[in-house]
Amino acid sequence: MNRRTLLAVGGTVALGGVAGCLGGGSDANGYGPEPENEPDDRSIDTGSYPTQTFDGVAVPLAPIEDVFYWYQRQEARIADARGSDQYEQAHIAGAPLSPAPDGGSNDPVAEWTTDERIVTYCGCPHHLSGLRAASLIDAGYEDVYALDDGFQAWIDAGYPLEGSSVSEDRATYSIQGQSTAAPGEMVMLEQVDADRLEAAPIADDGSYTLQLHYAGSTDSRFKVEAPDYTVEGTLVELTSTTVTP
Repeated sequence: MNRRTLLAVGGTVALGGVAGCLGGGSDANGYGPEPENEPDDRSIDTGSYPTQTFDGVAVPLAPIEDVFYWYQRQEARIADARGSDQYEQAHIAGAPLSPAPDGGSNDPVAEWTTDERIVTYCGCPHHLSGLRAASLIDAGYEDVYALDDGFQAWIDAGYPLEGSSVSEDRATYSIQGQSTAAPGEMVMLEQVDADRLEAAPIADDGSYTLQLHYAGSTDSRFKVEAPDYTVEGTLVELTSTTVTP
C-alpha cells in the first residue's frame, strides 16, 4: 500500500486534559503524521474482528490499538463520519470529514481508490461510523472498518488531534429512550442549531441509549429522531427522563 506523508503542525493542546496535535485539517488526506520512530511490523488478523450489521451490510469493527498502528505506519486512511460542527471542533489529525451515511457533497473519500484500507470513526462509539463504512462497502470499497472504541477512546489515549476547540473539556451525556420500532433500527440525535449528529441502535427490548460528548451550552436544543417518533428538547430535558413518543 502506498504510504503518504502528512506534515502536522506541532503543539501541545488538550481535550478533556489529553494532549494532542493542533492543526488546520484543510488538506487532510486521511493519513496520520509520519512518526520519527515507526512501530515494528506485526501481523493483524482482520478476519477475527467482530462485525455489526448496518443497513444490511456487515461492517468489521477494528480495535483502537490496530487502528493506531495503521495510522502510525500510514497504512490506512481515517475518515470522520460525524457532523461538520463536531469535526471543526476536534477530529483525528489528518482525517477528512465524510459524514454518515454517504459522505455528502464533495466527499474527499470519493477520490480514494477502492483497494485502500479505510477506517471510519465517530463518537457514539461506532454507529455513525458503521453507517458510513457500510455505505463504502456497498459502493465497492474492499478494505473498510469502523473504529470499534470510538473517538473518545482516541482522545483518552492522547493520540493526535486537530480542531478549533481541542482545549475544551467535554461532558458525556446519555439519553435513554424507548421505541416500538424493530430491533437494530437506528435512532438519530441532531443538534437543532448546529451540524452535530449521534446515533444508536434499538435493542431487542425497544430501548436505546444515545451518548453525546459535548462542551456547549446545555440550553441548546436537540432532536431525537426514532423511526416511530421525533422529540425535541434541551439536554437537561432529554436526559432527565426516558424519551418516548
